[in-house]
Amino acid sequence: MMNEGRILAVDYGEKRIGLALSDPMRMFAKPLSVLLNSGLQHTITELESLISLHSVSLVLVGMPFAIDGSDTPKTQETKAFAEELAGALSVPVLGFDERYSTCDADDELKRMGYTWQEAKKVKDAMAACMFLKEFLDS
Repeated sequence: MMNEGRILAVDYGEKRIGLALSDPMRMFAKPLSVLLNSGLQHTITELESLISLHSVSLVLVGMPFAIDGSDTPKTQETKAFAEELAGALSVPVLGFDERYSTCDADDELKRMGYTWQEAKKVKDAMAACMFLKEFLDS
């Protein structure tokens, strides 16, 4: 696997999909945007556009394991989503443990002074940013 090039982190959700992006040297992570989940084909089209626009070389999908590390129904759904992406996208797709990313995102947004209403709009992208940062630091 390449060790350079941007990574696009994907926090999959039934309603919203949070996105975060690394820098080309894979040192920093920043929230990118939140997509409304309008179905697999629409999501693939949106992701391919972002892959091209930002010269992404890896897509990192957050895997929502249970606290004990076991699979949940949501984990299985996300794994199936990641497999679909892997078959459709022009770059490799990798899963990564995102067990605490939403809690970490909530804490960070609160620390930054976001109100509950403001945080709701960006929380999914911030969650993607949290597990991308953890991946970059590992």
